[in-house]
Amino acid sequence: MMLELEGVEGAYGHARALHGIGLVVDEGEVVCIVGRNGAGKTSTLRSIVQDIITVTGGHVRFRGEDLVGLGPHEVVRRGIGYVPEDRRVFANLTVTENLTVPRSFEAGGHWTQARVEELFPPLAEFRSRLAGNLSGGQQQMLSIARSLLTTPRLLLLDEPHEGLAPLVARSVVEAIGNLKSLGVSMLLSEQQLHLVHETADRIYVVDRGRVVFSGTVAEFDRDEEVARRYLMVAG
Repeated sequence: MMLELEGVEGAYGHARALHGIGLVVDEGEVVCIVGRNGAGKTSTLRSIVQDIITVTGGHVRFRGEDLVGLGPHEVVRRGIGYVPEDRRVFANLTVTENLTVPRSFEAGGHWTQARVEELFPPLAEFRSRLAGNLSGGQQQMLSIARSLLTTPRLLLLDEPHEGLAPLVARSVVEAIGNLKSLGVSMLLSEQQLHLVHETADRIYVVDRGRVVFSGTVAEFDRDEEVARRYLMVAG
């Protein structure tokens, strides 16, 4: 397996947020974490990259190595790309300048600026524009592209469609589909179930910092009680 979380506990200061999270992502697989706002989706992704949250128990293993105790930059260098919900583009740098930042991680990777511009054509159109002047959707494209340029073996995406206009969200969905077809392993958090159905191989449902369901998309569809109880979706 590529990624394994085993019994992960996590906290923000004295406030516990994760209570024994366990999940697995295999090579070439797309896994989605779903749940209501505040259920623990973002905290789970943060526990993997050791970002903001403190892992207080359990194991986060990536290709056999336990990542607990490493800094976020050390995690990225080991091959995990992270696209947070707030995108974190460098607003005062141009698109091209944002895309040069990952070059310090690994030279000669198979992801290049030309390849990410092919994946996200607006980035080529707005190379000289300041990232702070891009639309939300364009910033999301830039954030994903910048992560790809670190040549990740696993890409983490925190609600990549959140707050985007429908047409822009569709372009992001298509890009994720393209990445999946290229064999890129991904772990996504998501609330929109129709998007989950388009991208996921397997689903984990989280509630109050715990995994309450895991299975394939087909298994999730057959378990109407899970959707009703934890996602407030009519069966």
